[in-house]
Amino acid sequence: MSEKIFFGFCANNGIGKVPDLLSAVQQADRDGLDLVSMFDHPYVGDYLDTYATLGFTLGATQRITGFANVTNLATRPAPMLARTLTSLSALSGGRVVLGVGAGFQWDRISDMGVPRLSPSDAVNAFEEAIVLIRKLSGGGPAVTYEGKHYRVNQIDPAPVAAPLVWTGSAGPKSLAVTGRVADGWLPPLIADWLSERYRTSRPIIDEAAASVGRDPGEIRTIYNFPGRITDRPLAVTRDEDNRWIGGSVGQWVDELTGAVLEHGAAGFNFAEPSGFVEDLTVLSRWATEIVPAVREAVAKEEAGRAAG
Repeated sequence: MSEKIFFGFCANNGIGKVPDLLSAVQQADRDGLDLVSMFDHPYVGDYLDTYATLGFTLGATQRITGFANVTNLATRPAPMLARTLTSLSALSGGRVVLGVGAGFQWDRISDMGVPRLSPSDAVNAFEEAIVLIRKLSGGGPAVTYEGKHYRVNQIDPAPVAAPLVWTGSAGPKSLAVTGRVADGWLPPLIADWLSERYRTSRPIIDEAAASVGRDPGEIRTIYNFPGRITDRPLAVTRDEDNRWIGGSVGQWVDELTGAVLEHGAAGFNFAEPSGFVEDLTVLSRWATEIVPAVREAVAKEEAGRAAG
């Protein structure tokens, strides 16, 4: 494949799921998946802290990369988030991605004592955070940064490369931020390449990228993609709203291969309909049956196109 296609899964980081979580991530690591993601809702007491859990699971694995899907930025000040990310990267050999958004569920965020930001200020803080996290990575001279929301004075950047940045942008202003400064986009509300959200949002990202001299193709789209894996083909694989339901292994392979080749999809973060993958048999089918077949089909098609 000309560019890496990411395949991952969404793990349940509930406090009551600790043994299952570690088993799932270690199995995915052995089976060759690229990513494990976890939700970041620090106002929910039943969930483990996402970054503590990522550190724990990365320490128990060898290859898989972890990310928050997406980081609750308002509760994690950007300079400290930069230190968390570069530390995780140094400890794991670079196996971390920054998934981040401008903010969601502000009522609950403000209940934690975090000052509530207007939608406009939240987007500004979102962009400043990405810029500052990059400045505090990669070594070099001390950083002084004077933004509206973040300010640091003569802080040494960590001698560790900045992680990839994937955003969960939804509104026009945050989508434009994605185009200007991010590496990837995770369409919210499990929208996929056939959705109205994708059709109306992706051009905003592309236009913003071009406006600052970036190639829009640099910003890749990675989808949260839940569904059922069935033993037999389904008569219909999408519902009345055109959302993916699932299907047999062959139906999954056809759908995802088409998404890569026809729509430029850069990755898929699999979940069961519950929003997580908790059944290790289902996780194994995703990792050992569907993912290798998609990789093979894409590589074969790309080789055929290259040969003319």
